[in-house]
Amino acid sequence: MKMYKKAKSYNCLASETLQTANYKPPTKIKWQVLFLCFALLLFSCKKESTNPEVLPNGYSDQAIGKSANDLLSDTKYTTLNIQIQYMPGYALDPATITNFTSYVNGLCNKPGGINITQQQIGANGDTLTVGDVAVIEAKNRTAYTSGNTIAVYILVTDGYDTSATTLGFAYRNTSICFFGQNIFNNSGGIGQVTRVSLETSVLEHEFGHLMGLVNLGTPMVTFHQDTAHGNHCNNPDCLMYYAIDTHDALPMLASRIPVLDSNCLKDLRANGGK
Repeated sequence: MKMYKKAKSYNCLASETLQTANYKPPTKIKWQVLFLCFALLLFSCKKESTNPEVLPNGYSDQAIGKSANDLLSDTKYTTLNIQIQYMPGYALDPATITNFTSYVNGLCNKPGGINITQQQIGANGDTLTVGDVAVIEAKNRTAYTSGNTIAVYILVTDGYDTSATTLGFAYRNTSICFFGQNIFNNSGGIGQVTRVSLETSVLEHEFGHLMGLVNLGTPMVTFHQDTAHGNHCNNPDCLMYYAIDTHDALPMLASRIPVLDSNCLKDLRANGGK
């Protein structure tokens, strides 16, 4: 999990005041100067919106966990659309999609349905920072929250995180990044865990963060946060254990795909989940 920091925004009106005492109508030249300043002000404020990391939908440009209740409950949104975009050669295995669909259906109250699509986008091949990932998302994402439908975006890249042991991270309230090449290189071979096991575990772990786990938008019913490792569960057998999205999880996944423990499930139910 990584926190995405948006570019600085500027309040164009914060420092503007009108002086009414001893008011004198400005001359024609003063009016021209004022008009020029106002035009420059508008231009400088408008330019900020061209930041390549900023999404066109403000709802989807929030911190991780901000949409926890919206994802779990049907109070505001009754339908969930999940858009997966992958770079060439790194489509998620169909069995992973099946596992993930079952996982989300079992936790999120969405009577209108949960729809998952998978689509290929252009290759990148680079080591990616969270800012780089945000730029790729802004360029390619088309599914956004609107009406009674909440949307989640999952990017599967052909590169690596700046930390070579990271397999994926959540970085906005409805955004997840998956490092496909890193997952492929550490699964499916002789003596390695299966690709489906690794993909499923990392994907479900990161979606857990979007749902507010642990103590990240979904309050804890019973304290179970591993404070030494941020917003993770202190149960080493739980899906939300800190090691799941790194190479440290590989020995654990040799025998099973981890699931949420009772404390994590209680948290989700108390915040609108099933």
